[in-house]
Amino acid sequence: MIRQLIYIFIIGAGLTACSSASYIAADADVIAVEGEVATNNTIDSLILPYRSELNKEMEAILCRSEYDFVKGRPNAPLNNWSADALLQFFKDSLNDSEPTMVLLNTGGLRSTINKGDVTLGDIYKLMPFDNEVVMVRLPIDRLEQIADYIKSSGGEPIAGVKYHNGKLLFNESTGSDSFWVITSDYLYNGGDNMSFFQDAENVKYIGVLLRDVFIEVAKAQKTLVYKDEIRIVLE
Repeated sequence: MIRQLIYIFIIGAGLTACSSASYIAADADVIAVEGEVATNNTIDSLILPYRSELNKEMEAILCRSEYDFVKGRPNAPLNNWSADALLQFFKDSLNDSEPTMVLLNTGGLRSTINKGDVTLGDIYKLMPFDNEVVMVRLPIDRLEQIADYIKSSGGEPIAGVKYHNGKLLFNESTGSDSFWVITSDYLYNGGDNMSFFQDAENVKYIGVLLRDVFIEVAKAQKTLVYKDEIRIVLE
C-alpha cells in the first residue's frame, strides 16, 4: 500500500512540475526574513528507495536496435515497426477468412527508439499512455473512408495494407464483405477524428495495453526488425 502511494506521489509530482500556471501581479510589502529555513527531507527519504527501484526497472534491457527508429509522414521505420508489432502479436488469433489491417496514429508515438540497447523506459517513452488494443470489424466500404483519412492526414502507421492511387489495398486479395482493424481504444472512440469507427459491426476489447504489446514484441525479436518500406504513396 505504501509503495503504491509513493508511486502515485512520484507521478503526481511529475505532472505538477509539467503543468502550466497563471500569475497575477499584485502589490506587496517586502519583509526581511532572518535565519535559515529548515529543509524537511522526510518525504525525500521515504520516496528515494522506490524511485531507485523504479529507475532500475526502467533501465532493464529488452532487446537491441541496429538502427534509429523514427516516426514520420507519410512513412517511417517507427511507423512500420509499431504497426507490424500489433499484427505480429495477434496473428494467431486472426480469422483467415476476413482481412485484417492495423491502423495507429503517428501523433500517438511519443518518442524515437535509438540505435543500441532498447530499455523498458524507451518503450514507456514511446507509448506513455494506457491505451488498450481493440479489434474493430467494419463493412468493406469503410475502407475508402480510411483511405481518405490517411490522405488528408498525410500518413499514419499501417500494416496489412498499402495505400496507392488513392486506395487502400490489402496485402492479400479478399472477397469479404467486411474487415478487421486492430487499433487503440482511443482511436476507436473517435480520437484524432477517426469517425469511421462509428460504423463498427463488432468490437473486441482485448484487455492488453498497446505498450505491453510493444514490450513483448521487442523481447521476442531480440533485435528490432527494421523496415523502411514505402507503404503509403501520396499523389
